[in-house]
Formats: sequence, C-alpha cells, structure tokens
Amino acid sequence: MLQLTNRKVLVLGLGDTGLSLVRFLLRHGASVTVADSREAPPHATRFHAEFPAIQLHTGPFQDQIFSAIDMIAISPGVPLADPHVAAAVARGVPVAGDVELFAIALGSAAKVLAITGSNGKSTVTEMAGAMCRTAGLKTTVAGNIGLPVLDALMEAEQNGMPDVFVLELSSFQLETTSSLDASAAVLLNISEDHLDRYAGMEHYSAAKNRIFHGSGVQILNRADARTMAMALPGRQVETIGLDAPTGEHDWGILKQDGQQWLAQGTKHLLPISQLPLAGLHNAANALAALALCRAIQLPLAPLFDALRHFKGLPHRVEKVAEIDGITFYDDSKGTNVGATVAALIGMPCKVVLIAGGDGKGQDFSPLAPAVAQHARAVVLIGRDGARIGAVLKNCGVPLLRAGSMEEAVQFSRQQAQAGDAVLLSPACASFDMFRNYVHRAETFISAVQQLDMEHQH
Repeated sequence: MLQLTNRKVLVLGLGDTGLSLVRFLLRHGASVTVADSREAPPHATRFHAEFPAIQLHTGPFQDQIFSAIDMIAISPGVPLADPHVAAAVARGVPVAGDVELFAIALGSAAKVLAITGSNGKSTVTEMAGAMCRTAGLKTTVAGNIGLPVLDALMEAEQNGMPDVFVLELSSFQLETTSSLDASAAVLLNISEDHLDRYAGMEHYSAAKNRIFHGSGVQILNRADARTMAMALPGRQVETIGLDAPTGEHDWGILKQDGQQWLAQGTKHLLPISQLPLAGLHNAANALAALALCRAIQLPLAPLFDALRHFKGLPHRVEKVAEIDGITFYDDSKGTNVGATVAALIGMPCKVVLIAGGDGKGQDFSPLAPAVAQHARAVVLIGRDGARIGAVLKNCGVPLLRAGSMEEAVQFSRQQAQAGDAVLLSPACASFDMFRNYVHRAETFISAVQQLDMEHQH
C-alpha cells in the first residue's frame, strides 16, 4: 500500500508528468516541493495558478533542495544519472516515477496491458485500446502516448475503474518502475535510440526489460535477438514476427492462395489486405495487439472488427496527397533508424526518402541495405544529413542535400516517378530545425500542399 501522508517528496521536472505527480502526491497527503532545471518550465504559469502554496525551484538543481527529503518523484525527462539524484540515491533516498506510483496504487483493481519498444508502440497501444473497447471492456489508454498514468488513475478513482488500462511505456518511465505486474506486456523491438542518455545498448535494453516484472504473459519479437534474450523462466512467452509462426502459441504471417494472412500457429486469422493501414510493419503491429488482447482471453471476432476499422495515428506513415501518380507520406514520428528502416521495407513501391535532423548519436549504417533495396533517391536535411549521406554513398542511389523542407519536397518531386512514394521518415529528432516532430510534419504537409496547388494551376 502506498504510504505518502506527511512524507516530504521532491518532484523533479514540471512537464505533463510532473504536474500529474504533484496532483497525485497532494491527494495522498504528501508534503511536496517541485524543481525543474529549466529557467522557464513549460507549465510554470499553470502550476502557480493550480498550486499557489507550493514552492517551485527553477534553474540548475541546488544541493539544498535535496536535503531533508523522504523521496524523489522523478519525471521521465530527468536522468537518474543526474549528480544530485545519484547522490540522493546513494544516501538511501527512494526514487519513483509516475508508472511505479501508479502500479503500487492500482494493485489488482484493473488489468494492465503494457507496450514498449523503440518503434510502433503508440500504434500498438491505440490498436489494443480499440480492440478492448470493441470487445466490450471499459478501457483507458494512457502513458507515454499522452494522458499521464496518474491523471488516468485519479480520474478512474473518481468515475469508476476501467476493466483494463492499456499503457504505452517509454524506457525513461521504465527505468524507475519495479512494481508493475501487467497481465501481458510486449517489447516490440530495440533499435538505437536515446543513446545520448544511455551508456550503451545494454543499458537501454535493461530499462526496457523492466516491463516484464511480475507474472504476466511476455510477448517478444522473434526477429530481434536482444528482445528474445529477455524471455524469463517459468513465464508464458509468445513471439511475434513477419515470418510463419514457430509454435502453436506464436504469431506471424502465413501465405495461402497468393494472399498473406495474420496467423497464430497454423491458424489463418485475417487477410492482411483487410487491414486499412499500409505496410508490413503495421501487420506486425496488428499481431502484437492481437497477442496482448488474447492474453486476457478476449474473443477474436471483435478484435478483427477493431483492426478492420483502425485508421492509424497522425505522422506515422500517413498519406498526405497524391500528385501525378506520386504518393506523399508523412512519417515524421520516425525519429530513429529502426523506424525509418521499417517504413521503407513496408512500402510496396520505390521510395524517394527525405531523412536527416538531430541523430542523437545513432549508428546510421542499418539504413544502407534498406535504401539500396527500396529507395529511388534520398534527400538529406538537417544537422546530421551529411552523416547519413556518408553511410549511403555506396547504395547506388542519388543523394541530394536540401537546405529546407520546402526544397526537400521540390527535389523529391523531381526525383520521383509515377507509381513511386515520397516518404518523410527522418530517422532523427527534429530539434535542429523544428520545434518538434509535429512542427516538422506540418512544414512537410504545407510544402506538399503548395506543390499540389502549383500542379493544379
């Protein structure tokens, strides 16, 4: 049981999660102080209006705010390696994130389906949420996808518990989580991402692995060796992949009469042609969502129904326009190499790829085979465009450098042929040129619309 009454808790970070931590801790009787290393945190005005009596420290962390505290409640954006946090941990001060507090407070009041991975997790989370709702369960989708888990829990405490929480969890959230006991959890994939925060891939993988604490069903990607290494003894393990299922409980793709089918074991479940979302990576996402929902014994018919009606999420290989037989796709959410490789492989035609931005220390070399096989040309943008160009120089496709998104769209149109796709899938963060990945997408869409208008005249 969570005992927070009169405990002195320091909340670090004042984003959406930080605000939810403050609300939750106050509701449970804690004495709260807040600190954010930014001089002007995004929610400072809202915080002062909602909590006028609570002290907010801004700017670089100072030693004195870490003295005489019983606990640190940490936002996902604040690294555990921060020297002040590390010193407090060394003194024995417990550190918890929002997912840990959620797990302890929830206990067994509702089922939890948990989703993590470098790529695809938002799509799988929304798919699984839609499936649970279609199967008649009262469902709350929360976590890294938007609604903070503690806000979701407090709403549920007031208005009645859902049957199931479907949670998208990031590695940053999982770092501080040890009490989550999900009915089923999936680790979709691990590709190089956030290596600016982690000591290396082993450290990053270890954070993701924390989703499997507890006793629920483990769902693993059999094409990903790092993921498969996380199978635990004594646990029910099911695998997903784009090949034929390896065992009766595993999920994959079978071919019959020239059609590809989603399958479990030897059972043909649903033709891929009935999925409204393009790309094999979305078939993989559908398999992950099916595995999660079957782990809590939901019947198949409503799950298929949900899949047939699932429209997908914005900025994830989203069709923007078709001009002169060339289809333009926005995959601005493709912020790492793995996402861009998946988007390229999933396209049924030749692709002119727009890529580049802030590479976050990634190794870009896995792009080369996918570009060599699927790309017509690559247009490079942003700070690390040249680094991407260096690993693609022997791929046998033209590489062009653009100074702006508008120029990138113009160059792509010139390189593409009828029947091709132009794909914005940058494999990078956006902060070198844009406010965020949504702003990058908006700039791309507006440039495509401008092109469309010029074409019509």
